Amino acid sequence: MSPLSRNEQRRSYPIAQSVEDVRRNLEVVRKRIAAACSRVGRNPAEVRLLPVSKTVPVERIRLAYAAGCRELGENKVQEAQRKAEALADLADLRWSIIGHLQTNKAKTVARFASEFQALDSLRVAEALDQRLQAEGHGLDVLVQVNTSGEASKFGLPPAEVASFVRKLPAFSALRVRGLMTLALLSDDPARVHRCFALMRDLRVRLRQEAPGGFGMEDLSMGMSGDFELAIEEGATIVRIGQAIFGSRPTPDTDYWPNQDRASTSTSSEHTP
Repeated sequence: MSPLSRNEQRRSYPIAQSVEDVRRNLEVVRKRIAAACSRVGRNPAEVRLLPVSKTVPVERIRLAYAAGCRELGENKVQEAQRKAEALADLADLRWSIIGHLQTNKAKTVARFASEFQALDSLRVAEALDQRLQAEGHGLDVLVQVNTSGEASKFGLPPAEVASFVRKLPAFSALRVRGLMTLALLSDDPARVHRCFALMRDLRVRLRQEAPGGFGMEDLSMGMSGDFELAIEEGATIVRIGQAIFGSRPTPDTDYWPNQDRASTSTSSEHTP
């Protein structure tokens, strides 16, 4: 199944304004996950759906919680922290930070997040580890890989991932679970597939080389515009925002500051 063009997809996502809207959208996404798994002989239970709530106001997040969402992904730490505080009464709601992290935000992430999916710096690893040690708990992390080779994206070049992972046992509070990527923004499924296939192959190699205790089980890849392709290449986590909550007005430059205008003007589907 070829994905819709990014412009077509953006137009097709009305804002979810009720619990029923969110439930319906979640069901549609889960059916698409199941269909993608069926095409390649996978069990849909192997794929974790991470709803992404960036730019979604607290009131609509409460609708998502009522619809059954118990974990949410956010790009910006300050936005995530504000929402976590406003929703502190929802004690079982977990937060995953999926965007680039500066070292001065490590203290905040260590305090409230359950997962960090964009680790690509030893300085950030050290800052997180120090704060987590002080807080007395650990954090699940995924290493971000730049599979498209675009200078506008964060993440390690694939050739540097193995050596980076070998240094991570020094940070005992970090539980390394796998890898994360953003694929090339393209309407050509073959080019997108190549990014995801690279991740699949990289995980195979890392499983042979990774230090003991690093499961490397997870591949977080695929968003509203390309998650079916990601599943066909082995994704275990898909980060879905607009297909659940509706199209967002905020430009990608707010969330991926390294993106140049040429890449962000194409579509909001560069983010979940």
